Amino acid sequence: MIVAIDGPAASGKGTLARRLAAHYGLRHLDTGALYRATGWRVLAAGGDPANAADAVNAAGEIRPEDTGREELRTDRVAQAASVVAAIPAVRDRLLAFQRDFARTPPGAVLDGRDIGTVVCPEADAKLFVTASIEARARRRFNELRGRGEDVIYSAVLQDMKQRDARDSGRAVAPLKPAEDAFFLDTSDLDADQAFAAALAFISEKTGRR
Repeated sequence: MIVAIDGPAASGKGTLARRLAAHYGLRHLDTGALYRATGWRVLAAGGDPANAADAVNAAGEIRPEDTGREELRTDRVAQAASVVAAIPAVRDRLLAFQRDFARTPPGAVLDGRDIGTVVCPEADAKLFVTASIEARARRRFNELRGRGEDVIYSAVLQDMKQRDARDSGRAVAPLKPAEDAFFLDTSDLDADQAFAAALAFISEKTGRR
C-alpha cells in the first residue's frame, strides 16, 4: 500500500505521515529531507543553492543516512531546500529514489509536495494537508525557538510566505493537491484529531483499518 501526503511547510504532514506508517506497518519517507539534504550539501560545500550544477552534484551524492541529520532542521537549510527543489534536474535525480522506496514491499507513506501528483500518482490514498499560514508560521517559530534558535515570528512568517510562493509557483512539480486527494485543514486540529480524520479517510478508501 502506498499513501501519498502532500502539503506546505509546517502543515503537520510529517507527524501525520509517521503515525500512519507506524499504524499500517509501512515504511516512511520524508521526501522533503532529500531536498534539505541536497541544500545542506550545497551549503556545506560553499556552493549556491540556485546554481543548477552545484545542486545537481549535491543531489547525486545523497545517501539515505543524510536524511536524518540534525543540521537539516535549520531554517537556512529549509530555504536552500526550497531553492534546489525548483531545479528540474535535481527533481529528476531524486525521483527514481522516491519511487523505488514507495514500491518496495510492504509499501510506504511518503510526505512531500508532489507525491500524489508526480512521484506516486497511483497511490492507494492521497491526502493534502494544510493550515493557515499564520498557524504554520507559529508552529515553525515554536519549533525553532525550542531548538534554541534566535528567531522572530515576523521573519518566520515572511520566510514562509516566500517559500510557499516558490513551491507553488515553480514550473516543475509545483505544490498543489492531486485531484483525488482528501483535503485536511489542520489549522484548528491537534495531532490526534488530524490522525483520526486521515485514518477514517484511508480506511474508507482502501478498506484497511
